[in-house]
Amino acid sequence: MAKSTSTYATGKRKTAVAKVWLSTGKGEIIVNGMDLNTWLGGHEAIKLKVVQPLLATKQEKSMSIKATTLGGGYNAQAEALRHGISKALALMDTEFRALLKPQGLLTRDSRTVERKKYGKRKARRSPQFSKR
Repeated sequence: MAKSTSTYATGKRKTAVAKVWLSTGKGEIIVNGMDLNTWLGGHEAIKLKVVQPLLATKQEKSMSIKATTLGGGYNAQAEALRHGISKALALMDTEFRALLKPQGLLTRDSRTVERKKYGKRKARRSPQFSKR
């Protein structure tokens, strides 16, 4: 059980990136200079996604999180933040990895938008065929 006081991790999802600094504290979550409720507003389901790794490891009242997010939309940023928190928790205490890994919280969701190919209208959509 190798515990440290402060840990840094980067979480990613699609084009969103979250830089997460995790430290022992009172349980406040500061994202882009705002607390979690101000940053996400009334999106309760997305707030639950962000605190999911803390709830899984029972650290919601003993860890303070400072994070910066950029790229993507607020949902992708929230999932990148969740990934970063999970990675930081796993680095902070090796026992947390066994709790987070089965829930899939340490896996990066690497699905991104496929690039457009030439001769196509979109990535795979062909132009409409005209007989005459």
